[in-house]
Amino acid sequence: MNDNATILTTLLERAENYGITTFELFKLNAIDKSADVVSSLISRLAILITVVLSFIIINIGFALWIGKELGETFYGFFIIGVFYALLALLLHAFRHQWIKYPLSNSIIKQLLKKKHHEN
Repeated sequence: MNDNATILTTLLERAENYGITTFELFKLNAIDKSADVVSSLISRLAILITVVLSFIIINIGFALWIGKELGETFYGFFIIGVFYALLALLLHAFRHQWIKYPLSNSIIKQLLKKKHHEN
């Protein structure tokens, strides 16, 4: 009888250790995936900020050039402004298929991506 109690106690301890280890593994995988997604988003954000700043400066140059060609500087800014207003309407109309779905799919792929560890 004592042997059965010892075997049962050992089995319960192993089951508890397995549960704790599984939970710890789940936590570590979640942390790894979260860190991977966040670091990827931050690096892309840094690139995006640089591109946006360059784009703004180029657009100011275009606005000044168009304004000079038309005789009044503010004409160039109005033309560039109207262009971006139309672009914003187009992006709003197609936001799901051009932005939301591809971004969601990218994040999901990043979360489901398996890491290849070399030993």
